Parts: sequence; C-alpha cells; structure tokens
Amino acid sequence: MMPKAMKAQEIARKVIDKEELFILDVRNQKEFADWKIEGDSVEVINVPYFDLLDGVESIMDKLPNENVLVVCAKEGSSMMVADLLEEAGVTGVSFLKGGMKAWSEYLEPVKVGDMSDGGELYQFVRLGKGCLSYMVISDGEAMVIDSNRMIQPYLDFAKEKNAKIVQVADTHLHADHISGGRALREETGAQYWLPPKDATEVQFDYNKLEDGNEITVGTTKVAAQAVYSPGHTIGSTSFIVDNKYLLTGDILFVESIGRPDLAGLAEDWVGDLRETLYSRYKELSDDLEVLPAHFANMSEVQDDGKVSAPLGELYKVNTGLNVEDEGEFRKMVTENLPPQPNAYQEIRQVNMGKLTPEEEEKREMEIGPNRCAVS
Repeated sequence: MMPKAMKAQEIARKVIDKEELFILDVRNQKEFADWKIEGDSVEVINVPYFDLLDGVESIMDKLPNENVLVVCAKEGSSMMVADLLEEAGVTGVSFLKGGMKAWSEYLEPVKVGDMSDGGELYQFVRLGKGCLSYMVISDGEAMVIDSNRMIQPYLDFAKEKNAKIVQVADTHLHADHISGGRALREETGAQYWLPPKDATEVQFDYNKLEDGNEITVGTTKVAAQAVYSPGHTIGSTSFIVDNKYLLTGDILFVESIGRPDLAGLAEDWVGDLRETLYSRYKELSDDLEVLPAHFANMSEVQDDGKVSAPLGELYKVNTGLNVEDEGEFRKMVTENLPPQPNAYQEIRQVNMGKLTPEEEEKREMEIGPNRCAVS
C-alpha cells in the first residue's frame, strides 16, 4: 500500500478528540525543539531525515508496527521516509500533507455558544500556532476578530452560515502573526477597526476602535463593546460580546498573562498591564467567559476543542492574577519573558502596512510557536 496523505484537518480532529497518534518528525533537531505537534494522546519522536537516508532499520525498534504519521517541514522528506517505512513492513503509514507549514496554517472552527438574540459565536483554533480568532454571527451578518492572514476559512465559514462579513477588528497590533484584517476588508468591503494608539504608524485607513465603541452586527444589534485595556500593547482593547463573553486579545490567557515587551517598552507598559488585570477586569462580572487571542499549551484546550474559562475562575487559579505586591508583579513580568516571536519586528511592519512580502515570505515569518505570554 502507498502511504496516505493526511490533511492537517484530520490531525487536528485527532488531537482535539484525544485519539492516539504516533508521529515520527524528521525535521532537524533545532526545528523540532522549537515547535512540534502536541496533544494529550500524541506521542512524537524526532529523527532527522538525513539520519535516515541509508534506511530506517536503525529506528524500527522505536516505532509501533502500524499507524505512524511522518512529519517534515514541507512534505517531501516525510513522503520519502513514509515509503521507506512501508517497505520495512510498517502498516498504516501516513505523512502530513503540506508538512508543518500546512499544520501551522490550519484553522479549526469551534462553536463557543449561542447569544441571547439568536446569534452565535465561534472560535477559530489555530493548533499549529496557538492563535485564536473569532466570528460573531447575527441575522445574516458576521464580524471577525483577530483574524489570521489565511482569510479563506473565514470566508468559507461565513458563506456556510449564510452570513456576510461586515465588520473586522484587531484587539491590538499583532506581533506574532500577520493579521488578515485588511485582506478581509478588501475582499468583503467590511469596516476594519484598530485601536488608534497602536496604529500611529499604519499606512492605511481604518476605523478607530476606542473605549465605549459599540459595533453592530446584524439588525438585532449584537454588540461588541470595546473596553480599553492597555498592557500588551499601548492600545490593546478587549471586547464584551452579548454581556457573556470577554475577548481579551493578548492581555489575559487561560493559564498566563500577556507580555508587555514586544514594542521594546516592557518597563513602561508593565504598570498598564497590572492596571488592566488588577483593576479594570476586576470591575467586570465574574461570569464573563474569557476568550483570549492565544494559548500556549494544549492543556488550555478543552475536550470540545475550545479555549476559554470564566473570569472569576481565572482570578482563583491564574498565577498572573494573584501577585499582590506590585514590585513582585513587575519582577515576575519583566524577568520571565520567553524568547520573542520569530520575525516579530517584521510582522509588526507588515501589520502596519510598511512591508508587503510575498506569500511564501509571510509563511516563513510565522513559522514557530506562539510566544505572547509571560511564562
């Protein structure tokens, strides 16, 4: 039998459904150490492709006799190793179609819940990058928040739901992934909202997203209320949707809090971050469901594939929300920063409209894990 090409969508469902998955990752050790497919029921080993050019006999004792998924960066190497495994007698061998690049770009739509007027809210989970984006749907209209650069999944999903995308927004100027906001505006004619304090250098027109804005989606006025919440960036803005959901951007995550250093101003912005987390959010209802723009670990992904938690619960369990001493908080934030995202300065430039790289360059900029949280 020929090895099967397995799509990123199939792997995403296996990861979310916690199906057993054995992966042989044949990228080099540095790439593997930086970023890999993970999940509760995923077992993965790394053997670089160049170590297997003379055959796979040396690793047969490390592999099961069946159902091995081979993964590489772009697909070609994994196809060759998959063929070698088949020849060596392993059954049910498959390879990741499009490689880790395809895994990085796949978006899995997950329903968050219904809204009081009959609308719906969906979370798009980018398992390969840790990005989370959202679509509010109401009465034939839709709003996309924190869009990824791959806009076709949003267009297809809106069409499937018989909705027209009329509003697009970013909670802040992203530094770890390229926003699809402008592309969605150009494709659909939607209004594109950005916090003006993050947009002082952008090279395009936009709608100013400011404290107190209400953005109507649908004739029943499903509203997204902007709550000014600086800290991750100077303009970071949260959304309250239907008085049920708090979209926190990169300010607050399920297991951590946002980093304030990606514009080189950690010492300046850490006070804003604390003010938002320890004062502004404290005034909100504990029952609001927190929906962040990123997640760092698969432990944050629930059994249904969703990433969320009640705000009140996070004030009990999230260590970033429980440092009473301001000096200790400042120390925790500024001294526990992970490595900065790959090409984050260039990504900021793209999101400002100052750089216009080709599609393949955009892919290369985004390769790697999400690093928006204080670790």
